Amino acid sequence: MSARELPRPPRYGSRSIADVLSSAAAATGVPGTCNALSLPAAHRYVVVLVDGLGSRLLREVQGYAPTLRSAQPLGELDAAFPSTTSVSLSCLGTGAAPGTHGMLGYDVLDPATERVVNMLGQWPADVDPLAWQPVPTVLERAAEHVDTATVSAPRFETSGLTRAALRGGRFVGADGVYARTARTLEQLREGRRGLVYFYWDELDKTGHRVGWRSDAWLRSLEELDSALKRLVTRLPANTRVLLTADHGMVDVGPEHRRDVSGEADLMDGVRHTAGEPRAVQLHLSAHADAEDVAQRWQEHFGDAVWTATRTELARAGYFGADPDPRMLARAGDVWILGREEIALYDVSRQGTRPLGMVGQHGSLTDEERYVPALLW
Repeated sequence: MSARELPRPPRYGSRSIADVLSSAAAATGVPGTCNALSLPAAHRYVVVLVDGLGSRLLREVQGYAPTLRSAQPLGELDAAFPSTTSVSLSCLGTGAAPGTHGMLGYDVLDPATERVVNMLGQWPADVDPLAWQPVPTVLERAAEHVDTATVSAPRFETSGLTRAALRGGRFVGADGVYARTARTLEQLREGRRGLVYFYWDELDKTGHRVGWRSDAWLRSLEELDSALKRLVTRLPANTRVLLTADHGMVDVGPEHRRDVSGEADLMDGVRHTAGEPRAVQLHLSAHADAEDVAQRWQEHFGDAVWTATRTELARAGYFGADPDPRMLARAGDVWILGREEIALYDVSRQGTRPLGMVGQHGSLTDEERYVPALLW
């Protein structure tokens, strides 16, 4: 199946996660930033990123979230491709497409060392986040003109992802959603223009563990909604809150979580796997032909997956309009994308622990790729 038959690529530069933080910065008066979302001007903006809160998920459960329901909807936005945290947050943080910032998945191959690096974990000591992702961030640019802060869990302050794509301004650590809400309000100083980035990861963690259709996920959503009410009802004058997400989620039953590492026919010609279970990246040996490998995987899994080569995806705009060849070298030669309820694992590299994950994302289904834009 060719990239021409995939859902359309993300609308980077107009209606995507890459346009959220830069639009908020522009709305506060930061020069050199683009208000692609046409946000109303304000002295202060809080950008709330709720990990895993896809707009199609929210549509089904909005009765549990009156505060979210009370917001002004700005229409759906596109998550990055692939629809996963490290990629979407890097788009948010830089205002750039994946082919520019080079954060191309959960696990990404470093071509210089032939090593697969986890973008959300502990980065190897010899991988410099500022060299890996050299694009100046929105927060760095904003900090030169307005008061700028990130409010998140303390453990993220020195993470590779934060240093690579979300650096800039001061970092304010707080454990728990209500503590984070309180610390966010403390950053909003009357009389000063400001931009605050507020990250919320609890919903995503619950979804991965037990699925987004679970009672536990709904309780996490209700906690989010309650904390947001505290935030939006206590804002100083001339302050707006913009909420979005990095991706949605689909639940994958255990019978559809498959280990492909022992499938000799599928793995022939594959020297590395990377990505995530619903957006597997295959890095091929020199003798392997990408189109042949893609066809082999397509025939094996049928309509359960989409397959495309890196060349097809790049030409179609999934990595942005003008991807940097140095960054594209990190992308798999062939991509296997979940279309139906399926998740594919290389247990020989990943181990068996990820097989227990219920909620999954990374692919191009509507449930994974569409995220909200809500304004108070």
